[in-house]
Amino acid sequence: MSLRRIGCVGLAASMSFVQAVSGAAAQPYPSQPITIVVAAAAGGFADGVARTIGDNLAARLGQSIVVENRGGAGGNLGARQVARAKADGHTILVSTTAMAINPTLYKNMGYAADEIRPVAIVGSAPEALVVNPSNPAKTLAEFLANAKDKGVEYGTAGVGTGSFIAAEYFFKVLAKVQTTHVPYPGGAPGVTAILGGHIGAFAATVSPLIVHINAGKLRGLALASAQRHPVVPDVPTYTEGGFAGFHAASWVGFFVPSKTETAVVERLNASINEALKEPAVQERLKRFGLQPMHGNTAETARFFASESDNWGRMVKTLGLSIN
Repeated sequence: MSLRRIGCVGLAASMSFVQAVSGAAAQPYPSQPITIVVAAAAGGFADGVARTIGDNLAARLGQSIVVENRGGAGGNLGARQVARAKADGHTILVSTTAMAINPTLYKNMGYAADEIRPVAIVGSAPEALVVNPSNPAKTLAEFLANAKDKGVEYGTAGVGTGSFIAAEYFFKVLAKVQTTHVPYPGGAPGVTAILGGHIGAFAATVSPLIVHINAGKLRGLALASAQRHPVVPDVPTYTEGGFAGFHAASWVGFFVPSKTETAVVERLNASINEALKEPAVQERLKRFGLQPMHGNTAETARFFASESDNWGRMVKTLGLSIN
């Protein structure tokens, strides 16, 4: 075979290879099944949101969606798995406010914060402070007046959670009262304790407390939100209790590796926002105590940056750190 012939064959092969690669790159998204990694155990509201919206997305995107629970290390295990995944939009993280808290709280998350970018924040629920109805305090002011003399014994679902950070910041920095914190191994044991009157107060996202507040089994003293929650309208905000501007909420968001193409992120964001318009999805989120949220990618990025600043400030003020 002549050198000229070899050169032609080589050129043809090269062009075929380039065309093949270009054709693969041009495949519409998504081109394969999608995995949603939930950075929490099955059964929680993050898991419920992932499955609710995931079912809707599967139909919209024309691909099957598998939900994989990867809890642990305050949400860092699931986030790390997605940070290391191929940045093609086929591996998505669903996580909570922990994504805004952990970069400041943890000395080593196992991944860098800038390795993941937000796609959409889909629902939010404010932090709440509740007491057993046997507690003589009917208002936040009465509760704090009693605490000035006796201090506050309160529980949360563990140390390092958003509920713990928000409560510590409120009591120590804003209200300036002494506290004794009782950590519980999850929300359910903590709720059981406050229902039984075994703890002075309990701080948690309002979601698991709604049914008990509405049944009169718990008394809501305050919500860390700008307005009252429509599902528990009788519970006042911290602002109404004299602490203007104290806002802290738990939310659920969708994230992808930061190098994911902008077009893919935009497609996902638009599809998630369309899913959020569905009455069935909205109703499901409300059952989790979440108020649905909408926003394009720019609005989502601004919200996430603001939340990271807010939670980071509280963590630094309290001097909290986890190795």
